[in-house]
Amino acid sequence: MGRKIKVDCQAIDNVQLDGPLEDKSFSVQEGSIGRMYLYRFTFEPPVVKLRLTGEKDGIIEMRADGVLYLNGSLDWETKKVHRLQVEGLDVNGQRVKGPYSIIINVKDINDNPPEFDQKKYYGVVRQNSRAGKPFMYVKASDRDDPTTPNGQLSYKIRQHFPNPFPEMLFQIDNVTGAISTSEAGALHLNPADVSSFLLDVEAHDMAGQSVNAFSCSTAVEVTVLENLWKSPPPVKIKENSTEPHPISITQVQWNYPGAKYEISSKERPPMKLPFMIDQNGTIYVTEPLDREEKDSYSFYAFAKDEDGDILLARPVTVTVTVEDINDNPPVCDKALTIFEVQENEGSGNLIGIVHASDADQKGMVSSRLQYRIVDQNPKIPADKMFLIDSGTGTINLLQNALRKQMVSNYSLKVEVTDPGSLPVPCSPKCLCCEYGYITLPENKPVGTVIMEIQATDGDEPFTGSSQILYTIKKGDPNNTFSIRTDPKTNRGYVTINKVLDFETTPAYNLLISATNPEPLVAGIQYNSSSNAYLRVNVTDVDEAPVFFQPTFIVDRYENVSVGTFVTTAMAYDPEGARISPVILFCALFTPIAKASQSSTAQLILNVKDVNDNPPKLAKDFLFFCHPLKGNEKAKIEVTDPDEFSYIPKFTYVLLGLHAYISPKNINLEEKSYNIPIQINDNGRPPMQGVVYLQVKVCRCVEERCFLEIDPPSSLPTVAMAVGILVAVLVVIGVILGIVFLRLKRKKQDQQKATRANAASPSELQNLT
Repeated sequence: MGRKIKVDCQAIDNVQLDGPLEDKSFSVQEGSIGRMYLYRFTFEPPVVKLRLTGEKDGIIEMRADGVLYLNGSLDWETKKVHRLQVEGLDVNGQRVKGPYSIIINVKDINDNPPEFDQKKYYGVVRQNSRAGKPFMYVKASDRDDPTTPNGQLSYKIRQHFPNPFPEMLFQIDNVTGAISTSEAGALHLNPADVSSFLLDVEAHDMAGQSVNAFSCSTAVEVTVLENLWKSPPPVKIKENSTEPHPISITQVQWNYPGAKYEISSKERPPMKLPFMIDQNGTIYVTEPLDREEKDSYSFYAFAKDEDGDILLARPVTVTVTVEDINDNPPVCDKALTIFEVQENEGSGNLIGIVHASDADQKGMVSSRLQYRIVDQNPKIPADKMFLIDSGTGTINLLQNALRKQMVSNYSLKVEVTDPGSLPVPCSPKCLCCEYGYITLPENKPVGTVIMEIQATDGDEPFTGSSQILYTIKKGDPNNTFSIRTDPKTNRGYVTINKVLDFETTPAYNLLISATNPEPLVAGIQYNSSSNAYLRVNVTDVDEAPVFFQPTFIVDRYENVSVGTFVTTAMAYDPEGARISPVILFCALFTPIAKASQSSTAQLILNVKDVNDNPPKLAKDFLFFCHPLKGNEKAKIEVTDPDEFSYIPKFTYVLLGLHAYISPKNINLEEKSYNIPIQINDNGRPPMQGVVYLQVKVCRCVEERCFLEIDPPSSLPTVAMAVGILVAVLVVIGVILGIVFLRLKRKKQDQQKATRANAASPSELQNLT
């Protein structure tokens, strides 16, 4: 017989442990300690022994009886597969069977910790970089099998220094090791506050899902630089420029090279912009601008990745203001202004006002108007009978010399000038009906007057023929605006009628019509002079987030612990910004908020009662009137402080007696008895307790219990005292006899009463 070899353990992946000579494969876990039985090949003559060859590596062996075993541990990291052959030999050592293939696949175990490829990493991030956009990577490796959790790594940032905010400012992709700013970091990183951070980064194998995983750590130093991607300073451009276009006006710059730039109108619907941007971020104005047509522009500049598909950050806003030049002459508002004057009008009295306008920018020198009277016709009884204020156009009577019999009317020629323009006479001129545009924030209150409009009518004043009604004919299908008319002045006031919403309608093109309440005469129709146009641009306002419901109603029992989950309050942002749900816990309420706005909702927490109080006696004493008759019965009343009373379900246990108490022995003496009672309220959970009921047996007067007390003492007179002494001497012998007899009987009764205590079984037997 051959040498016996002890096998300590056997392979667990093979159900069949022996069999004939044939090709076989095995899976063996690396790192096994001691000898391991793999398989036993059976054979019969002419085969008398087996021969094993191949990649044995001094570990894989076979006994003469065909047992295949390991005498050491395999290492997956050294060799993953061992290939061997087995042959059947005859008595002469010649091969008579085989060779057969034996494949041993080594299974990996988690016996290698991960390692970072650098001891320390360095990265740079710009202020306000987009959250989630990687600015650097870390990488670790593990020698274990990457197709199993043993070699699968998970990254995390354990902490960073300093950490001036409750939230982490940086985040890491747990699979790729990409480091980026978090939402809080994109908002708060500022090199003026903290210019450098040290991140403690860890890598765990087992995909970070096991407490038995190996880990390693490294340091990452992140430098914060100023954000280059920001809105440029406001740009001012003189209108009607004669320089060759395009003209460079400003520049935007992304933090890193390779970005592609675009511009887009902020208005909705978008308008064609007289601007362009090149791939260096330089912005140009492409044509001369007219301030009277549009006095300002505000548009977005975008930075995209090299493919032009992904925004690298939120767009910045470019603001351009068109500055006025004196390119518009003044215009008289009316071709002919008629004033009615009484002939006895006093000197200095107001006659009327000449109105003129200038399309140049209000408040600038180019729009400063000057009035003067250049001619009076006729000059009777004198010239210069009227005086005009050069700045306002107000005309006053200078001389009290008007006589209707002499002159029934005067014609005054008034000239209006602005700096640098020729005088303009108040000659016939059509009233301009275009009101241009106005810009309103979306939170402008309902009821606000946004513009005053004025039309004129030559019919008789203060009649239906001259009264003007203003209506919006087009551009406002939801009646967001309304117009009311002042009946005295025929001035119209355009008013906000409904709440403005930039997200729904960012612009309105209103067609306003002026009509009379009375129909026009035959052959006369309204024309374009009765219409006016007004464009209303609505600008976006950072609105507060909105809860999906204003009130959250939650029921919780009174005995919950601090920190118990209450509910989740969901909200949304009208601008589409990301809002996290608010999770509410007992003793903790957090309003939903973003950078500059916050909202709150009402939480109604109904505290529900639990059965946490045992029932109690409503009255802790009862009494029976002495002497007892034998039919007495007293009611036991019970209360419970809990919200939902369980009194109808109360059960009573008089420690072995009945639910109702009544004297069983009519010979009970006058005294107080303490009766212990156990009460159960049958709640969930049931509450029970032992209470003590005091039962008195006493004399009663008018259903009231009275205890016996000593009679009050009094001072007798001398005669009464003598009579009492005589009486006492006469009967003293009789009394002494009776007293001795009663004392003897009373002593016997007291001995019985002592044994009949209320807490003793003998006394309790007298109550049912």
